[in-house]
Amino acid sequence: MTIEQNFQKIQHRIKKACEKTGRSPAEVTLVAVSKTVDADVIEAAFNAGLRHFGESRVQEAASKIEQLQSLKPDIVWHMVGHLQTNKAKTAASIFDIIHSVDSLKLAEALNNCSRKKLRVLVQVNVADEATKGGFAQSEVNEAVKQIGRLSNLEIEGLMTIAPLVSDTEEVRPVFRQLRQMRDALGLSHLSMGMTDDFEVAIEEGATLVRIGRAIFGERS
Repeated sequence: MTIEQNFQKIQHRIKKACEKTGRSPAEVTLVAVSKTVDADVIEAAFNAGLRHFGESRVQEAASKIEQLQSLKPDIVWHMVGHLQTNKAKTAASIFDIIHSVDSLKLAEALNNCSRKKLRVLVQVNVADEATKGGFAQSEVNEAVKQIGRLSNLEIEGLMTIAPLVSDTEEVRPVFRQLRQMRDALGLSHLSMGMTDDFEVAIEEGATLVRIGRAIFGERS
């Protein structure tokens, strides 16, 4: 399968998932997770119609974003991986939106070094997994309140990484809880759902789905 064929297949699956709950596919943004993918492959994906790309490592992303400057302003770069505070300055300068704000310390660092109004999502560890980053559910309201006071950040929504399960129905409650939190806070976006579970995430309200393997194939 080519990237273009994979993209069309994913679009069809997004459409079907939206139909199940009466949503419009226009409400869902597909973020192609391009970590470890070379710049020329990203360009091929862009030429196939993809516009949103997600990276996990700042140094790797910086190199690719520099190589693909000619695709601006149509290409949109998302930081979807864990972000270390000492990389905040570079991240704030190269990414259009950061999904993984998982601490007040990181939020403050991004705010202090951003020269623009930076779009961010607050990461929530809904399933309370020790191996995952993010605020605990009990901390989210206060975190959003405090981050909301930072003048250079614009909180657009919440993000989570669901547990890895064999039956995707098991993670439906995780996505539902995040949607309920988002609604209670009056925010816009829900970044949730990856290759293995994005359809359930869309049924539960995802507006940003982060898909890598189903577009680019297995990582080497």
